[in-house]
Order: sequence, then C-alpha cells, then structure tokens
Amino acid sequence: MDRFLSIQAFVRVAESQSFAAAARQIGVTPSVITSRIKQLERFVQATLFHRSTRKVALSEVGALFFEEC
Repeated sequence: MDRFLSIQAFVRVAESQSFAAAARQIGVTPSVITSRIKQLERFVQATLFHRSTRKVALSEVGALFFEEC
C-alpha cells in the first residue's frame, strides 16, 4: 500500500463527499479510490466513511483523521 496515495484519496473523498468526484480529480477510476480507502481503513483499523448509495460522510474516526491530514 502506498500510504501517500491512500491518504490523498481519503482527503479528496472527504472534501468532495464523493468517490466519483475524487476519482475524477485524481485521474483514476472510482474503483481505484475505493481500493485505496479500503487499504487505509485496514491500516488504521477503523471505518473512515459511512457509505450509502446516495451519500458519503465521514465517520467519527474519519473526521479526526481528516483533521490530522
């Protein structure tokens, strides 16, 4: 796992509240963003986002992690 790329993806998703928008900004597919976020969540051993089909929101741990980024 490249932590820098995973953190970059996390920050973009947190700011845009969208995996697709973050993917467009970085120039990768949404599945790449999903993979990077899952790797980061495994690394920090916590869920960083609450996901639904219509919304992406930071979890409590995600909000604290975002402040550190």
